[in-house]
Amino acid sequence: MIYLITGGCGFLGSNIAKHIIENNIGEVVIFDNLYRVGSFSNLEFLKESKKSFHFIHGDIRNNNDIEKVIKQFKPNIIYHLSGQVAMTTSIDDPRFDFEINALGTFNLLDSIRKYSKDSIVIYSSTNKVYGDLEQFCYDETQTRYICKEFPNGFKEDININLHSPYGCSKGIGDFYMIDFHRIYGIKSIVFRHSSMYGGRQFATYDQGWIGYFINEALKNKTINISGNGKQVRDILHAKDMIDLYIDAPKYIDTMQGKAFNIGGGIENSLSILELFDMLNEILDTRISYNTNLPRISDQKVFIADLSSLNQHMHFKPKIGKKEGIINMIEWVKSF
Repeated sequence: MIYLITGGCGFLGSNIAKHIIENNIGEVVIFDNLYRVGSFSNLEFLKESKKSFHFIHGDIRNNNDIEKVIKQFKPNIIYHLSGQVAMTTSIDDPRFDFEINALGTFNLLDSIRKYSKDSIVIYSSTNKVYGDLEQFCYDETQTRYICKEFPNGFKEDININLHSPYGCSKGIGDFYMIDFHRIYGIKSIVFRHSSMYGGRQFATYDQGWIGYFINEALKNKTINISGNGKQVRDILHAKDMIDLYIDAPKYIDTMQGKAFNIGGGIENSLSILELFDMLNEILDTRISYNTNLPRISDQKVFIADLSSLNQHMHFKPKIGKKEGIINMIEWVKSF
């Protein structure tokens, strides 16, 4: 089996690649342009295994770069994880965001269509394709918002509503994945992620909120948050994401051409304020923070309803939020 991982030196990509390499599951081809914070470190992390893999320094925006890789390797399974992932960056530079997320995904799909139609491709999409979800009603408690219509999570049949350059660019890639299955028979699966976290995630203010807030808390800094801190996401640990991505191709016959909401589920949901309470307990500290205006197009709540996914494959996160956050604290401390 040949696995191609675009964005293979990113957070999710490096975790999946390490698992495949160390467990001798197949031949690994990593495609990355190393522009993200932490990419070089993650490449060195992969080299530590002392087992061979292919690293190709390429840019998904360049059709020739990705076409050559598809043509040469004809991978059995492709994890398409290359992406511009920060909302703020998409607003500051929408062309850059579009070229990576929308054009880059098209370049990959068109190369598969021409040279490797038997490949299975799994795309890392986002909950932002649903917009700000302000069409629903919310209760506000002391620590979090609760969606009245979907208290246990959102299903895939809520309306697509592309907001922000980031939402639009990821939505275009998402739709192309589904349509290339419909028109050309490409074996695609779309995962619309909520929040993910874990080792190898070099979090910043713009991306990776769990890691960012942990880092700030460890430095005893006063933390600036957007909004009132009651926004809720369900968090999914890297170890559970690896299981999901490795297992999903086994169910391609029924999953292809479909999109699935992915997250830790209601039991692994957290608001920012609830995360601070957990960190105060674990670190024996008292986090100081300032609130600011909400981010553009921010969702008060996104929790993934996993029932659709579980109609096709069994998936239940094994890493609970407290265990995962303790694990993340130890990883952040190591850098």
